Amino acid sequence: MSKQTTAQDAEGACAKVPRHVAIIMDGNGRWARKRGLPRLKGHEEGASSVRCAIQCCRNYGVEYLTLYAFSVENWVRPPSEIRGLMQLLRRFLKEDEHELHEHEVRLRVIGRMQDLPRLVQSGLNRVMKATEHYTKGQLILALSYGGRSEIADAVRQIAEKVKSGALDPARVDESTVAEHLYAPDVPDPDLMIRTSGEMRLSNFLLWELSYSEFYVTDVLWPDFREEQFAAAMDAYARRQRRFGDVGSKAVC
Repeated sequence: MSKQTTAQDAEGACAKVPRHVAIIMDGNGRWARKRGLPRLKGHEEGASSVRCAIQCCRNYGVEYLTLYAFSVENWVRPPSEIRGLMQLLRRFLKEDEHELHEHEVRLRVIGRMQDLPRLVQSGLNRVMKATEHYTKGQLILALSYGGRSEIADAVRQIAEKVKSGALDPARVDESTVAEHLYAPDVPDPDLMIRTSGEMRLSNFLLWELSYSEFYVTDVLWPDFREEQFAAAMDAYARRQRRFGDVGSKAVC
């Protein structure tokens, strides 16, 4: 996810590349079902798409990549599927950590990490600590994450500060809330990609996606590779971001 030159340079200095891409990785189960395979096989193939997305972000110069890996609602899934997902996460940490070091990418987690199995927490903490000094990109995994939970947790912290007298309630504004989110230093996503054609946010980054560009594709996540990522980037480059303005000029 380093800022290296790409083919988009030919479009000039104003070529638009999102600084932060967020992805709802949907469709693993449907991909497996269409092939008569167990759902976990879809998740395993989806892990290959994760690696591809990381590589694509690096090639395009995207600095931040946030992946909706496991939501707070996903805990209601069958225990066997949850165990399989956690094993895939541990495998990713073991097999792909060297890629993070090689390309100096920092790993971060947003969500209620304390809900995860201890071995998963341990692995995540180890890799996050080992990569925390890297500055060429950030891979952010949303784990046991929910947008409403994030906002509720932020409001709780603010309320505690108000109660203790550390914060004047009259000074609470949008920036106050933003400062208490899970990753307050990370810029809001410029582009949100959702696979499998579903037209909903599914409780993902409800605060941060307020002015993001959305790209929805019918492609299921295990089939989302270089060609599909390029299509999303091309679509973004053609957008004119207004942020409430009349859009008289493009935002580069």
